[in-house]
Amino acid sequence: MTTTTATAEKDRRTVSGSTPGAARGPRRPGRIRRIGLPYLLLLPALVLELLVHLVPMVIGILMSFKALTRFSIRDWGAAPWSGLDNYKISVDINAPAGEALLHSFWVTCGFTVLSVGMCWLLGTAAAIFLQDTFRGRGLLRTLFLVPYALPVYTAVITWAFMFQHDNGLVNHVLHDQLGLTDKPSFWLIGDNSFIALLTVSVWKGWPFAFLVVMAGLQNIPKELYEAAALDGAGMWQQIRRITLPSLRPVNQVLVLVLFLWTFNDFNTPYVLFGKAAPEAADLISIHVYQTTFATWNFGTGSAMSVLLLLFLLVVTGLYLLLTSRRRKTADV
Repeated sequence: MTTTTATAEKDRRTVSGSTPGAARGPRRPGRIRRIGLPYLLLLPALVLELLVHLVPMVIGILMSFKALTRFSIRDWGAAPWSGLDNYKISVDINAPAGEALLHSFWVTCGFTVLSVGMCWLLGTAAAIFLQDTFRGRGLLRTLFLVPYALPVYTAVITWAFMFQHDNGLVNHVLHDQLGLTDKPSFWLIGDNSFIALLTVSVWKGWPFAFLVVMAGLQNIPKELYEAAALDGAGMWQQIRRITLPSLRPVNQVLVLVLFLWTFNDFNTPYVLFGKAAPEAADLISIHVYQTTFATWNFGTGSAMSVLLLLFLLVVTGLYLLLTSRRRKTADV
């Protein structure tokens, strides 16, 4: 009986002219096409991304090894090689260029820490406040997102007018109406320029933190808060024991993104102060710009840009390594 069944099955395959493997064979090209279609659709965006970011990055790295000044910029490919001289000038803190770069680096670090911390704090507080349903919540959400929706140049130019010494709104409120200052302050020059820059950065950055944290709060089950309330936990205990631990993965990504955006921010100081930022608000992005295009030291400016890139890569790598280890420890 078994032999007869096997013979019949063999005859059926012979008549049909195909085998199970052969039947699946013609389907493979179609399957390959279906698998490769997403990558084919991503190819134009990938090529454009390489052209926009990778090619200028490679050219900038090459320029950092050349003695490229105003006299050789016309034919920069034929400029003489300088090796590591541009990097030595940038990191020599005993020389004027290195000392100025170090000062700009510390200013940028302090500015980044304060801006990221305040953006995260304001965004988290606003998101937690708007977590409960009440009348007017939708309107408040819309108002909170206005600074993030406005174009950067429009927002910063508006703040530049508000910080004017003679007819700015800030001095009018602080000095004329509230009487908090003895005389109108200069906000766009001197030491107050750091406060002005920090104010604008936080104003336009905290809505992004608010949006991200608010999205993360939607994934926290309400049953956890109800159980904690039944156990007698107050609002601060719920935030400390439930909200913040549950938002840890979201906050890890949020802090990293805010750090990279803030440390690299060029538009805000450039629009607020112009080509020459005050010493108190001399962020490293605007400092590299001044070194490159104001003094025409393109090789040195490119070397500073490469050093900035390396610093950000190292900090990002250490941050991801540290957060991944903490996540594994928490899971254990």
